[in-house]
Amino acid sequence: MHRFLLTPRWWGINVFVALAVPFCLFMGSWQLGRFEARVDSHREATAERPVDRAAAPLDSLLPVDTQTSGRLASASGEYGEQMLVPERRLDGASGFYVLTLLKTDSGKAVPVVRGWLPGVADPAKAPAAPTGRVEVTGALQASENAGTKGVHAQGGLPAGQLGVIAAATLVNLVPHDLYDAWLTVQTPVDGMTPVPAQAPTNTGLDLKAFQNLGYTGEWFVFVAFVLFMWFRLYRREVETLRDAEAGLLDPSAPAAAGATTATAATTATATASEDQSSTGIAPVR
Repeated sequence: MHRFLLTPRWWGINVFVALAVPFCLFMGSWQLGRFEARVDSHREATAERPVDRAAAPLDSLLPVDTQTSGRLASASGEYGEQMLVPERRLDGASGFYVLTLLKTDSGKAVPVVRGWLPGVADPAKAPAAPTGRVEVTGALQASENAGTKGVHAQGGLPAGQLGVIAAATLVNLVPHDLYDAWLTVQTPVDGMTPVPAQAPTNTGLDLKAFQNLGYTGEWFVFVAFVLFMWFRLYRREVETLRDAEAGLLDPSAPAAAGATTATAATTATATASEDQSSTGIAPVR
């Protein structure tokens, strides 16, 4: 009864199932692992930092990752060029960041967001940075990019304004080597509102995370579908063999059906030829 499983046709079906099932399970598990990694990354990025944790030297926290993002970093040096970062929202209000480059003792400069002010970016509103040597402590942040929420990546800003806080943007504007990071001062400075640290990008439960979860379900559904189709083919084959053994199948039925089909096809071809002849169009051979 089950010797049909050894036929070449069923060998192909069985090999396909034997390869498809573990492949789908592997892909489903991989997508699930991606989703869990994003959940862990989100949990780690949004975890509260100990308020009594001492600030660490800037160089010791680089490069910025999910563990160092938001950590208090300290750097010493002198303030230099000051720029405004327009169209930044804070607590539902529109305003701008006051960003000043700090040239550190290492020779590199790090952008420091000293605070936020409401309204349209205006250099006259921005307090001047302290002169002389300063010690700056701020929350460490990764460089922004065009996909960061709230940035002005279209360009066309007036001189002295910056749309994206990143070394790649500043490298053509200032004559300093730059850190690939920036600091945001967490204490009020000169009447400005401190800019809170933000979680690093691609660490939230965003659309990509739920896409991974959806793909996980799809791969496991594929496994169930492959097994269902194999069982359906198997059961149909067994039922056909049983019907044949019981004499319930008419051996001439397939031949008759084939003859009927061939006759119908011939008739349809002839009719089409007559129609084409009547319209003056010769049949294509």
